[in-house]
Amino acid sequence: MKKIAVFGKPGGGKSTLSKNLSAATGIPLYQLDKIEYLDGGEKVSEDIYLQKYNEILKSEAWIIDGLGTIATFRQRLSEAETLIYIDLPLRVHYWWVTKRLFKSPLFKPEGWPDKSPMIRSTITSWINLQKSSKLWTPEFSKKLAGFSDHKSVYHITSVKELNSFISELIDRKASL
Repeated sequence: MKKIAVFGKPGGGKSTLSKNLSAATGIPLYQLDKIEYLDGGEKVSEDIYLQKYNEILKSEAWIIDGLGTIATFRQRLSEAETLIYIDLPLRVHYWWVTKRLFKSPLFKPEGWPDKSPMIRSTITSWINLQKSSKLWTPEFSKKLAGFSDHKSVYHITSVKELNSFISELIDRKASL
């Protein structure tokens, strides 16, 4: 397990899981929001994003957290040895996006660039959640399951599963 893709809808705990996974394994973590956006929320050019992204993919080991562009997402699904899809009930995603906004004056969201525009980012996350049924379809889940004969695939569908997954990572790190 050297190349790991963590993905799913906004507000699902991807960054928290990725941080714990990196700590437990020692594999470098790359959060796409920090590659795709500058501090303050301005988007980098596609050329700069692709250059940084392709450098990461050439690395021997990586954990990539996030979606990025559809083209880079498809490429990542192909290149990764381990796929972790966080697919919680939609109401949980909405609540966690909203909770992140409320906590933002006190805590910077995990995996976000400094000075991210929280209100604008929250609205974008809500819009992306509304549109999520177009990308995160049952057909996508079937396609993902089809990777399991040559990749490790985890499809996390509940908060209990997510918490168990994270607890196991923390326990693994503690036992090393």
